[in-house]
Amino acid sequence: MPKTGKNDHARKDELPSTLQRSDRKAQDTFAKTYDSAMDSYDGDESRAARTAFASLKHSYEKVGDHWEPKEESGPSDAHAAEGISSDKPTAGGVDANASKEHLYRRARELDIKGRSTMNKEELVQALQKANDAATRKAREG
Repeated sequence: MPKTGKNDHARKDELPSTLQRSDRKAQDTFAKTYDSAMDSYDGDESRAARTAFASLKHSYEKVGDHWEPKEESGPSDAHAAEGISSDKPTAGGVDANASKEHLYRRARELDIKGRSTMNKEELVQALQKANDAATRKAREG
């Protein structure tokens, strides 16, 4: 996993693939949080990665196979709002707290069929599914 290095930027090849396809600020946010969490949690890589993704999701949302800045920063879903001990499901990087209109625009960008008849929860689920498929496709090359 990442270590910030020269000029305090993450080494791109050490980042998760979705971050390798994202802007430098997203990469640095993840890497700096990961490095700090590794120090705080005595080298627990799993916990450091969860902490880094939680930090990233505060200001970024997953769109297809990469991360883009959110319109408004804040928790992305009920799980993020409650914290690590939450039993609520995560939205997998989708900004489930965004407006239905925002989610609809993202669904249009990803060409999700049937989006015009979906409620907010259905849009979140469809976006998660589309993001997962785009990430799988990007990893396959």
